[in-house]
Amino acid sequence: MVYDLILKNSNIIDKKGEIKKNLNIYINQGEIVRISGESKEVASAKEIIDCGNLFITPGLVNLHTHSPMNIFKGIAEDVDIEDWFNKEIWPYESKMKEVDVYYGALLAIVEMIENGVTAFADHYFYAEKVCDAVLETGIRGDIAPTLFGVSENFDEELKKVSHLIEEKNGINDRLSLRYGPHSPYTCPPKTVKKIIDAAKYYKVGLHIHMAETAKQVEDSINTYRKTHFEIFYDAGGFDIPTIIAHGLWVNEEDLKYLSNSSYFAVTPKTYMKLNMGLGNIWKYYKQLNIGFGTDGAASSNSLSPIEQARLFALLGKLNYKATEYRLEEIWAMIMKGHEVLNFNIGDIKVGCKADLIFWDLNRVNTMPVYNPLASIIYSADSQNIIHVMVNGIFLKKNSKLMIDTTEIIKEAREHAKKILERGKGYSKIYF
Repeated sequence: MVYDLILKNSNIIDKKGEIKKNLNIYINQGEIVRISGESKEVASAKEIIDCGNLFITPGLVNLHTHSPMNIFKGIAEDVDIEDWFNKEIWPYESKMKEVDVYYGALLAIVEMIENGVTAFADHYFYAEKVCDAVLETGIRGDIAPTLFGVSENFDEELKKVSHLIEEKNGINDRLSLRYGPHSPYTCPPKTVKKIIDAAKYYKVGLHIHMAETAKQVEDSINTYRKTHFEIFYDAGGFDIPTIIAHGLWVNEEDLKYLSNSSYFAVTPKTYMKLNMGLGNIWKYYKQLNIGFGTDGAASSNSLSPIEQARLFALLGKLNYKATEYRLEEIWAMIMKGHEVLNFNIGDIKVGCKADLIFWDLNRVNTMPVYNPLASIIYSADSQNIIHVMVNGIFLKKNSKLMIDTTEIIKEAREHAKKILERGKGYSKIYF
């Protein structure tokens, strides 16, 4: 048999953080078809790579981002969270055009690939343009078109999103869609229930911001006598797979509303930058399904899940116990994002898609290597990621992106200039 690719002498770190050395990985048609430790066997392939000096892991998932916001990277600095939304981002977004979304998404995707991301969960408007960017670049995308329940034309927008899901969901094994209600404070109970019912009808999941600040929780209780989680539960939201963006201020009494298919996408860099507080995520982290997102680049300025995992671990150790937030726990969270995305990814075993990262830890920033997990979580960055593969196809090879970024950078620069020329508009939504 002739394989598409053989990865010889591979040092594997699986989703549990277990290390297996000197194995050969056989890939055909984008899938891992065989793993063997027989050193004397003879097999042929279109390409054979000796990986003896590398560690191979599953690809990374960015479980919550707003990829088009790469076009806004650095535009709103040194402001509090209210002004960040109300005076900066939402006014700029009110004048945003589809082409800005497209090039912002492309810019984000190449940055994510550079950082080892092979699949991402996005939440934004003009979502069809994000879908286009996914299909063109080779990455996997789980796309949630944003819906504001307080919008004057909400019913029309909901129909448009449903049509997009009918048209695009599953047309490629790298693309899936779900509904993206913005949040309980912008989607009152009646409208959030309409979105949940639509998601159940189309048998797709949800992606929603919840309990981002203590004030949001307080306002929800004052208005509805319920937390965000109770409102969502009463509407049937936790009956289906849900990505909870942030959920920073989840309360102990909220835990009973969650299901096994409720996943928290945690983005510590944003919480630090916008002074959102420590919340309760770190307190209850062992009771929650936690994965890492990056949020949008307008708040996090970078799209590296490893950076977010590092900050999560360090903040936990700083504020609670140095003996908690252990390497194997953090690695499990890094891998957790694969579970909520329906792509058959997230492990290195026969039958899984060949979405892989190849780490070179024999570099100044990660040497010496006593524990590869420690090297990756606390020391590594994009320079250590030599190859990135999705469906058995290299998106980054020999430290070089396989996508030509020249035009993307040129267009992003031009559209950023036009955004400043158009200036800020008026937003009807307030944080």
